[in-house]
Amino acid sequence: MKTLLKNGETREVSFEEQEGKKAFWHTSAHILAQAVKNLYPDTKCAIGPAIENGFYYDFEFSFPFSEEYLPVIEAEMKKIVKKSFSLQVYEMDREKAYSYMEERGESYKLELIRDLPADEEISFYKQGEYAELCAGPHIANTCQIKAFKLLSVAGAYWRGDEKGKMLTRIYGISFPKEVLLEEYLHMMEEARLRDHRKLGKELGIFMLREEGAGFPFFLPKGMVLKNLLLDDWRDLHVKEGYQEISTPIMLDKRLWETSGHWEHYRENMYTTVVDENEYAIKPMSCPGGMLVYKSEPHSYRDLPLRLAELGLVHRKEKSGQLHGLMRVRAFTQDDAHIFMTQEQIIDEIQNVVRMIDKVYTKFGFVYHIELSTKPENSIGSEADWELATSALMNAMDSLKIPYSINEGDGAFYGPKLDFHLKDSIGRTWQCGTIQLDFQLPQRFEAEYMGADGEKHRPIMIHRVILGSIERFIGILIEHYAGKFPVWLSPVQVKVLPVSDKYMSYADKVVETLKAAGIRVEMDARNEKLGYKIREAQLDKVPYMMIVGEKEQINRTVSIRARDEARDKQDMGEMPLDELVELILSLNKEKS
Repeated sequence: MKTLLKNGETREVSFEEQEGKKAFWHTSAHILAQAVKNLYPDTKCAIGPAIENGFYYDFEFSFPFSEEYLPVIEAEMKKIVKKSFSLQVYEMDREKAYSYMEERGESYKLELIRDLPADEEISFYKQGEYAELCAGPHIANTCQIKAFKLLSVAGAYWRGDEKGKMLTRIYGISFPKEVLLEEYLHMMEEARLRDHRKLGKELGIFMLREEGAGFPFFLPKGMVLKNLLLDDWRDLHVKEGYQEISTPIMLDKRLWETSGHWEHYRENMYTTVVDENEYAIKPMSCPGGMLVYKSEPHSYRDLPLRLAELGLVHRKEKSGQLHGLMRVRAFTQDDAHIFMTQEQIIDEIQNVVRMIDKVYTKFGFVYHIELSTKPENSIGSEADWELATSALMNAMDSLKIPYSINEGDGAFYGPKLDFHLKDSIGRTWQCGTIQLDFQLPQRFEAEYMGADGEKHRPIMIHRVILGSIERFIGILIEHYAGKFPVWLSPVQVKVLPVSDKYMSYADKVVETLKAAGIRVEMDARNEKLGYKIREAQLDKVPYMMIVGEKEQINRTVSIRARDEARDKQDMGEMPLDELVELILSLNKEKS
């Protein structure tokens, strides 16, 4: 399909490309706005961007709006699509653009225009009689949008300002083929059933409270899960030659000024005052890691130096952006900072890529990689950026791993590789990242003594594998639908005595399992066996051990597995030591 650029040129792109999706969904948002204006002319239009999955548009309606209006708007959108409007792009100077929107009573557009430079030519995209202030790009014709659905309605503050006007946000999705829409809606229904907020509560993993919005509480089973994940992380990092450190949660403002975060990341940071000095609660661990590096002299023989940290970080998020464990204000990040010579860059990047692959494969994730390049808001010389970007490209090319380019989305201090996981229902999540940084070592005047006896500046890799531990747990809950693999299950076995007569033997079974290091619970309630089995299934416990007269006499247990296939659920009667051996082998294999 063709996209129409701001300069009037067209470019051939595929919907599969990020650029293609963005243009497709951006045009869909304009069609939504045109439909709303056709139906409800008094409505004021705010903004309507493409987002990660679909699009939205914010409106100020002159009447109470609800989801019951969505089918009417969809019908009007279909009419617009059928008219096959070719999109046109043109420019106005600031004064004409302002007059144009003022005549139409579009107060939100006027505010956007006022924020633009006085001498800037302002671009508009037009389809039929509808013209929209917009920088583009868009697809060339509305007829390319073959399938769409308006999904939901929510409130949204104008420009995210909680003191501003509350607008109505309409979310939607669109595709070039009907079958893609059907697949997406099926995925959304599956996602609803797997919602980590619902399952997390039902399985006793975490809870959310108004008293700490954005600050999740982990419950006992959640802590078992989290610690299993972190223990596995630590084992891997020891094998890969990392040393674990811990840096303070609060550090003096001067440190963040040196690092550049105060200038480039200040709006995302919480601050406080200690002894009349301004401190920041760390949003990331790299400046602290830099202080650890600088705490003693280093030789080229010490490099690469790999420092890993499970750092608790805090970042400001607006209340409307919070979402379970996926978007929080405090989380544990599995940071590592690698200090190295220029000659070691490619080897170290490749080692990290292999580590990330090992972790994601263990959980059954496939992934793709994006190379994010220099953003507008950046520090450092053009030469450093080119060198860092080339190093990432060379490392990936040497590994023969495909990647795509994400222009302008690097960190402010360096380019990065972003790893996007695909879960069991086809959604993607950005988790791992490898950032190559020439700037922070310069700003902190980090040094090492080279083989030539001279002082040199190390180069730094920032990397995470899981990203936010809390978010990764949320992803795992939805990926597995709460049915964690045996090694990761908070409770691996539920012992179900048929009646009180067999409690003594059931207690011995529990003791044997605990002694072997297996996580076990017993349902000792005076309930029917069928009820206990259903409860254990709802708790998604991998194995249920039924203990009755036969099992007590034979000194065995009857095993029922969690497997959804009924013909695989009943594993029959077996000696207890056989089940112990099975579970221990699954723990060892991490399966």
